Amino acid sequence: MTEKRGAFESLRIFFTGVGGQGTLLATRLVGQAALEEGLAVTMSEIHGMAQRGGVVESSVVVGTAVSPTIADGEADILMAFEPMEAARALPKCHGESLVIASANPIVPFTVATGRSTYPQIEALRQAVQEKVGRIIWLDTVEAARKAGSERASNMVMIGVLAGTGRLPVSNASWRKALEKTLPGRILEVNRRAFEAGFEVGKASISSR
Repeated sequence: MTEKRGAFESLRIFFTGVGGQGTLLATRLVGQAALEEGLAVTMSEIHGMAQRGGVVESSVVVGTAVSPTIADGEADILMAFEPMEAARALPKCHGESLVIASANPIVPFTVATGRSTYPQIEALRQAVQEKVGRIIWLDTVEAARKAGSERASNMVMIGVLAGTGRLPVSNASWRKALEKTLPGRILEVNRRAFEAGFEVGKASISSR
């Protein structure tokens, strides 16, 4: 674990999702927010098939660490945009990791065609919870729908991260990052989704 008690040293955030969920945009937004705050940031190149519904993985390392690579057992935060991918990415976590995960599955082609089955969502949640320090597992689609667009589920996730306060970024820096990263025509709905997630993340602090 690289986040020192009493003073922020570095934070390793691992992102995983399925192509089309906006994992790449979310990664850029977190990196931009950290830059706006004046923090040192390194980001990994994307691995996977972002445009083909395949698994997408990326990382953001904030602070003194010089490499964007997150080895097994090094992720302080896991951002999982799909529940089965949350379970698959568990080797990246350690015993004190925070996992922020969407409870909404993206059914693979093999499941849709009957060649395989999708695990039970609750079983996936329990598998993750047993291995990490803390988990925030939420219906991101419903929260995004209430904000105005299901496509903004990724912004709900980033809002949750912001609300937890684990990344030392001010509200002003998050706002600037949203404005710089998102086109004007979709900024408002994504801002509402971010704010909805922020409240979830903030509430999770008081419920601990």
